[in-house]
Amino acid sequence: MLLALAFGGAMVPPALAAGKDQSASLSQHIRAEADGRIRQFYEARGYVPIWTADNKIGPAAKQLLDHVDEARTDGLDPEDYDTGKLRKLIAEAGESDIRKLAEAEVALSRSFARYVADMRAAKSADMIFLDKALKPKKRRADAVLRAASISSDFATYVNTMGWMSPHYVRQRRLMKRALDAGSDREMLRRLRVNLERARILPSAWTHHIVVDSASGRLWYYQAGAQKGTMRVVVGKPESPTPMYAGVVQYAVLKPYWNVPVDLTRKLIAPKVLAGKSLAALGYEALSDWGESPRKLAPGEIDWRAVARGDQELRVRQLPGPRNSMGRVKFMFPNETGIFLHDTPERKLFAKDRRHFSNGCIRLEDAAGLGRWLMGQPLPKGTAKPDQAMQLAAPVPIYMTYFTSIETKSGVGFLKDVYGRDGTKVANLLTK
Repeated sequence: MLLALAFGGAMVPPALAAGKDQSASLSQHIRAEADGRIRQFYEARGYVPIWTADNKIGPAAKQLLDHVDEARTDGLDPEDYDTGKLRKLIAEAGESDIRKLAEAEVALSRSFARYVADMRAAKSADMIFLDKALKPKKRRADAVLRAASISSDFATYVNTMGWMSPHYVRQRRLMKRALDAGSDREMLRRLRVNLERARILPSAWTHHIVVDSASGRLWYYQAGAQKGTMRVVVGKPESPTPMYAGVVQYAVLKPYWNVPVDLTRKLIAPKVLAGKSLAALGYEALSDWGESPRKLAPGEIDWRAVARGDQELRVRQLPGPRNSMGRVKFMFPNETGIFLHDTPERKLFAKDRRHFSNGCIRLEDAAGLGRWLMGQPLPKGTAKPDQAMQLAAPVPIYMTYFTSIETKSGVGFLKDVYGRDGTKVANLLTK
């Protein structure tokens, strides 16, 4: 018959009671060891450890040390994170020294918080932040630890660098591969440029969209996982898709397409002058660019002047199956009129290089993105054109440019369509 001890008003086996006593003792030592923001983190969770389980340091510690040993891949110095001291503390802790366990636990949290904050700190990238709230900020130690501790599997979170964007993890892997292979300095600098672009992206735990205009792809993320990806058509070399960080706020159903003035001159005016009516082409002309323009009668327009470029005319394409916007467009505030939209031109998505737009992003699966953004399928039809539909919550979008890729033989690069790598690498060489 097992002996039992009174514990908290209940009868429990001696081994369990001893385990609870050790846990309580470990928490007491963590409380004595931690200070500052680290203490605030542990205090909020009752001084329960995150690196320690069953009175020993868990596998996440080794995974952290492995990452930090390779910190030069991140452009950081491994010596800044006390790996020698950490290894010594872990070895001394063993499985029985509660005080040493607590010391190692707090030291791991301190080094981890510093490493993550340094990794997340933007160094040099050509992103334009339309919303200043999206600009990376220095991470507080307690915030770093709290984000890590709420993951469903802490060891996996550390192993996969869950605090970074999946794009950063991929670019980091390419950088490590190049370093291990002894690659030349054009290549390493170009990889560094791509790595820095990835550094400013949020982790998959943030609800957000990423558009890569080099490869012509889009991804969206939520709750620590990729929720979807698709091909996109992006800007031509002469009208590049910008590198913006903004916030998608609403969708427009059954949209008009406001035709750029130069396209009205080059494409529409010649057809009208050849005998086609604007209505038959599926367009209408308006008096101005305001919110309440007057529709112009055919006799009010001097198409020869428009064709010569002597007169600027607002023309918009009517909603319908031929409309260049398709069924829907997704809007985020910016001064250059860039947005994401559906398209009837499906054949372009089959091409390896998809740089054909005037800067906006054409979506391979607008309905799928809309379902994710809205939390429900987009309405199949609407009586009125240009109907705005607010998102339940605004969603950040990051429009970036990754040319470095993994190939069968190692590390390769996509064509630098917009010439952005060359400019950034040249700037690095002059520093």
